[in-house]
Amino acid sequence: MIKKRSIWELAPDADELKLAAPLKHKGLRVNILALGDVGATLLLGLRVLGGGLVERIGIYDVNPQVMSRYEMEMNQIGWPFGGKKLPEVVCLDEEDLFDCDMFVFCASKAVPPVGAAGDVRMMQLEANSRIVSHYGRMAGEKNFKGIFAVVSDPVDPLCKAALLASREADVPGDSGAMGCRGLKPGQVRGYGLGVMNKRAEYYARGDKRFESYLTEGRAFGPHGADLVIANSIENYDDAVSRDLTDLTVAANLKVRELGFKPYIAPALSSGAISLLLTLAGEWNYSSVFLGKGAEGAFLGIRNRIDPDSGHIIVEDLPLPDELYERIKKAYRNLCGIN
Repeated sequence: MIKKRSIWELAPDADELKLAAPLKHKGLRVNILALGDVGATLLLGLRVLGGGLVERIGIYDVNPQVMSRYEMEMNQIGWPFGGKKLPEVVCLDEEDLFDCDMFVFCASKAVPPVGAAGDVRMMQLEANSRIVSHYGRMAGEKNFKGIFAVVSDPVDPLCKAALLASREADVPGDSGAMGCRGLKPGQVRGYGLGVMNKRAEYYARGDKRFESYLTEGRAFGPHGADLVIANSIENYDDAVSRDLTDLTVAANLKVRELGFKPYIAPALSSGAISLLLTLAGEWNYSSVFLGKGAEGAFLGIRNRIDPDSGHIIVEDLPLPDELYERIKKAYRNLCGIN
């Protein structure tokens, strides 16, 4: 009999994954930090797709002219003749960023230029960790009860940096014990795996070797080199899965070879669409914390939030041993990133 494994074997004593408060079913407020290529495209997706669920989108950027431009342009997009109502876009002061149901971190110190060699996602870790830690502490100080969504690269390490920084917040009268203040592990989520799933589907549609992914496949792990694409869970083929993984990981480089930064698909598939699925309590690909206290890592996996209870439901399929070992390697590597 083939041995099957559970994703929870990675962190058997993991902290409970739950929001600080249940999700509202409508009238949600989403605030976006930074309106660069990714942030602006994500904003467009939320504006066009978010009607009926999101009521208002707040935007903040260090450049006030950028904010004013997007407030004007986004609020001029819509259906004619009193058609479907779209979320209103409003400019924010930095201090108001956490007055919302979901805060979306899109800031980045320096996106590697076209032509940069190596893992362009991990190149941004040190600088972006400092930025996300600043906002993690701010979230802790504001006693933020919503979702802290990280879209900037590298997604998974930045999630952990935000979570730990929130626990350093200067809150009067707080004991400072790990896990007793700041954001709950379930509040912090990373959004990078959605586009990897769609990239795998893109290649699966063009090659019969990979077509099982379209109906049986799953994606796991980080938005980067340790990504795990499984052609199928029940009929897992390690060689086929690794070939499809390699194509998926290199997909962004194919766009860079054309002379462009590959931000549109990530901003929409990992960003706007996955964020809206999260807020609606539907299945999505995003990173959640598998660990206890300061030990563990954020790992991308299919999951959903139960809006009424705030509990996060992680898909726990019986995994073939070969597949589990690939996921375990990715998880342990993420645990080793400080």
